[in-house]
Amino acid sequence: MANSVAAPGSAIERSARKQDILDKSIQYWNPGKTRFWQSVGIDLVIGKREGYCLYDMDGKRLIDVHLNGGTYNLGHRNPELVQTLADALREFDIGNHHFPSIARAELAEKLVRYSPDGLDHVIYASGGGEAIDIALKSARYATGKRKIVSLEKCYHGHTGLAVATGDPRFSQMFLSEGRADDFVKVPFNDLTAMEAALASGDVAAVIIESIPATYGFPLPQPGYLQGVRELCTRHGALYVADEVQTGLGRTGSLWCVDTYGVTPDLLVTSKGLSGGLYPIGAVLVNARAGGWMDEDGFGHMSTFGGAELGCRVASAVLDISMRPEVVENVRRMSTYFNEQLQGIQAESGGFLTEIRQAGLVMGLGFDHPQGAVFVSSALYRNGVWAIFSSLDPRVLQFKPGMLIDQPLADEVLDILRRSVHEAKAAIPV
Repeated sequence: MANSVAAPGSAIERSARKQDILDKSIQYWNPGKTRFWQSVGIDLVIGKREGYCLYDMDGKRLIDVHLNGGTYNLGHRNPELVQTLADALREFDIGNHHFPSIARAELAEKLVRYSPDGLDHVIYASGGGEAIDIALKSARYATGKRKIVSLEKCYHGHTGLAVATGDPRFSQMFLSEGRADDFVKVPFNDLTAMEAALASGDVAAVIIESIPATYGFPLPQPGYLQGVRELCTRHGALYVADEVQTGLGRTGSLWCVDTYGVTPDLLVTSKGLSGGLYPIGAVLVNARAGGWMDEDGFGHMSTFGGAELGCRVASAVLDISMRPEVVENVRRMSTYFNEQLQGIQAESGGFLTEIRQAGLVMGLGFDHPQGAVFVSSALYRNGVWAIFSSLDPRVLQFKPGMLIDQPLADEVLDILRRSVHEAKAAIPV
C-alpha cells in the first residue's frame, strides 16, 4: 500500500482508512505529535512518494521542501539509489560489525578522499545522534577532558551526549541536561562568549552546526567559524562540525565547513548520506581523535553502524552529489531562488522580513512570533510541505532538493507567494 497514491475504494472508504491510521497513531504511536499536527491543520499520512513529491494516502500531492532535514536531498526513492540498493541485496546484508568489510572499507576510503585535510579515519553509526555521541566520546578520549561547548538553541540529536548539548526543550523532561560543568552553551556568532568558555583550558570539544538548522538557519557572521577554529586550537579543544543537515552539497560545497574555509578535527554526517533508503551515519576523525581505535578498537561498537547495504547506498549518494552537473544545478537554482524570494519579500508588505541563505539551505523569517507556523499551514493547503523551525517558529525551513528543476521550482515559488499572503491575512490582529 505504501506505493499507492491512495488506498483502494471510494473517497469515503479512503477517508475512513486514513482516520483509522490517525486514530491508531494516537492510541499506539505518538499521541502528542499526531494531535499537534492536526491542531495546525496538517493531517498528513504519507502514501506514495517519488522525486520531490509526497502524496497523502487520500491522494493529495505535496512538493517536499522539508526533505526530512536533508534526508531526501536527492529526492524520494531516487531511481539510481533504489537500483543501487536492489543490486546490493543480491550480495550483501547488514554484515557483521566486528569484521572488515568490502562495502565499509570502500565507503570509508571515499569519505576520506572527499573530506577536509587531516580527517583520515571513519567511524560508522546507525544515525546522526549516535554519530554525535561517537564524536564527543572521541574528543574526550583525545583530550582527557570532559567539558563540551555547544550553541544556545542548537540541536544535535536525542541520544545520550547529543541531547545534553542541545536545547533544554529536548533534554529537561528526560533529566538529560548533563552536569552543568560538563555542558556549556554560548550564543551563536559571539566570539567573546566562546573565548570565555574556552579560556580555562578544560574543554574537550566545541560542537557546531555551521548553520544551525533547528534554530532556523541563522548564518555565521564573516570570520565567526574561523574564529572558533582558532580559539579551539589556542585552548586545546577539538572542533566538531555537525554536517548532518547542512552537508552533502546543499551549500554548493560537499561540506558546509568547506563553504566557510574551516577544517574541523571531527566531522559528522548522516541523514542525506542514507539516500532516504537505508539509515547510516559516519564520523570522520583526525589521527588524534581516532587514536582510541589503535588502543582498543572495541571501544565503541554499533551492530547496525555501517551496515553494508547502507554503505553501498551512501557511496552512490556521494557520487551523485559530486557530479559537476549536480553541483552546477545547486549553484544555478540557489541564485534563482534568491532572486525570486527577494521579489516575494518585496510583495509581502513587511511580513517576510528575512531571507537566510547559503546555497539551497534557506530560512525565511516572518514578522510574527508564530509566523512560520501560519505559513507552513498555508503552504500545506496549497500543495507544498515545509516545516517551521521548532526552536524559532518565526522562521520557515525552506530546503529545495539538489536536483530540483526549473518548472518544479516555479511551482513552489508560486505557491509560496500565494501562501505568504494567505498566512499574513490569517494572523489575528
